Amino acid sequence: MPKLDLTEIPWRGGSAYPGKLAEAVAGRSSQRLGDAGGLTQYGVNLVRLEPGGLSSLRHYHMEQDEFLIVVSGSCTLIDDDGAHEMQPGDCASFPAGDANGHHLKNNTEAPATFLVVGTRTETETAYYSDLDMMVTDDADGFSFTRKDGSPLTADQIGDD
Repeated sequence: MPKLDLTEIPWRGGSAYPGKLAEAVAGRSSQRLGDAGGLTQYGVNLVRLEPGGLSSLRHYHMEQDEFLIVVSGSCTLIDDDGAHEMQPGDCASFPAGDANGHHLKNNTEAPATFLVVGTRTETETAYYSDLDMMVTDDADGFSFTRKDGSPLTADQIGDD
């Protein structure tokens, strides 16, 4: 098994979220470890959250399992059951189809990192718990709409 050199894998920021919703995750960056290792059946990412950073908007997946473990620092898992402090070694899992919207937030003054592993499927639908928004992903890429499939409006995505 080839050893990955983490110093050679770039950290990537940015987001596919539409409009100003992308600003919510400005403090997040990730290293795509699974891609670097040639994995195709599941994704593995090392995610860094700067102080105040969010991992994502609160969401849940219909077709993909998700697992995470905190590697360094401290962050807060926010899901439908409330806020849960996460320290290095703490884990969480989110089975496909479980409508428990979740994300991590770094409420500390130091960066935090976590490893996330998720299923890769040809298609996916995810819903956003705090917004009237869903995303579908297929061969054509990401498509963000309202939960009923109708187009998002400028006020929903923060565009003027």
